[in-house]
Amino acid sequence: MILLESHNFVIYTTLTEKAAKPSSLDVVFVDFDGVRFHMSTPEKKTVLQLSMSIRCWDELALYGALDILKREYGSLIKATTEPEYNVTLQIDLEQLPADTEGRDAILKSISLMKRNVLGAPFELAFREQKALEDSGGSRGQLMQVHYRDEEAIYIQAASDRVTVIFSTVFREETDRVFGKLFLQEFVDARRPGIQNAPPSIQNAPQVLYSNRDPPLEIRDLPGLRHSEDIGYVTFVLFPRHFAKSDVSFNTISHIQLFRDYLHYHIKCCKAYMHSRMRHRVSEFQKVLNRAKMEAATAERKTVTGRTMISR
Repeated sequence: MILLESHNFVIYTTLTEKAAKPSSLDVVFVDFDGVRFHMSTPEKKTVLQLSMSIRCWDELALYGALDILKREYGSLIKATTEPEYNVTLQIDLEQLPADTEGRDAILKSISLMKRNVLGAPFELAFREQKALEDSGGSRGQLMQVHYRDEEAIYIQAASDRVTVIFSTVFREETDRVFGKLFLQEFVDARRPGIQNAPPSIQNAPQVLYSNRDPPLEIRDLPGLRHSEDIGYVTFVLFPRHFAKSDVSFNTISHIQLFRDYLHYHIKCCKAYMHSRMRHRVSEFQKVLNRAKMEAATAERKTVTGRTMISR
């Protein structure tokens, strides 16, 4: 299976091209989960402006998204945000480092803006888990991120773990069947007795899946749906999954893309099955064509020997 990249490829490639050869630009594009970007050069070719709009900005700002943006981008954050957007960066291409490695690191960091903003509640939960472990507390606040229509991420820290719950909607019956199969594989992957399972599987987060009924952690929240087209996926993260900075970075990058990863592979699976069905129908048509009997074309002649031709 393919792991989706956490950085925005369009932002990275565009910034790389404009850093090498500045030119006028005005483009609007979207990322996963309806996140909208606007890249433009409103003043001059060497000063590029990047704005982002995300529907759950108010919730993310409550959990420290602005602090993360200031930590990652500092002076690049523009004081005046572009209308209809939540945050705007201003990149002066002439001020980028001259060495290729340093310039590439800055451009890669800018292309991770969506990832960094969505990572705010996860970083807060990891800090809360550490504080609860030291103080002997039980549970932290339940954070809700409604990043899509009818879907949300719920994050809650405890003294020994961080629980992350995804709610996802399956619009079609086939999506529900494929989704259940995929998610059941996540659940079964860590069961003991699996042959040839790599050690990393046993160190992976615990995964639980429930259909229709919300998990206990969020069952009392108002407004939850109880229908057959919705499923809940629970990840249980232990301190080993976020104790180190590099491990924590990878954990946040991978888990926030889980919903997109799941539905992407459902669509790939359906496309593959459709292609196999078309191939099988084509093979059946060939068999039927070979089974057709050729009509006899006996030559008929008159008494005088002339050939009769039907018109």
